[in-house]
Amino acid sequence: MRRMMSAIVALMLLAMPAVHAVQPDEIMSDPVKEARARDLSRELRCMVCQNQSIDDSDAPLARDLRLLVRERIAAGDSNPQVLDFLVARYGEFVLLKPRFERQTLLLWLLAPLLLAGGGFALWRQIRRRSRNGTDVMAPLTPEEEARLAALMSDDATSR
Repeated sequence: MRRMMSAIVALMLLAMPAVHAVQPDEIMSDPVKEARARDLSRELRCMVCQNQSIDDSDAPLARDLRLLVRERIAAGDSNPQVLDFLVARYGEFVLLKPRFERQTLLLWLLAPLLLAGGGFALWRQIRRRSRNGTDVMAPLTPEEEARLAALMSDDATSR
């Protein structure tokens, strides 16, 4: 039982995001600017971890990106300017949620198009089956009827 509890606690700790990824020396003195930096950090992908924001990642590159975001905010850049700077430097991949633009159109539309295509193919298959009459069962042959009757009579006598 003790092993089970320790395993559950270990899994819960692994499942939790890295809450303390932002180091105390990174935090800005102005709480408004720090809040902006944290919001921006949640929108940016850690290039090492790839499925974490730089706000959650302990990777050295994520720390560098957090410092860069705070540096740009301290220089007076707006949030869109900071994001544009990072996209120009690292590419669209740095954004956790890519922008809806011509370059990312396929990324945004591929899943709905595949879902619609699959639904259409399923609808056509069902329609084709019902038109061909394959959904309707063929009548039994006399041999099959005799065998079924024998099986049913055997089943009724064994009860």
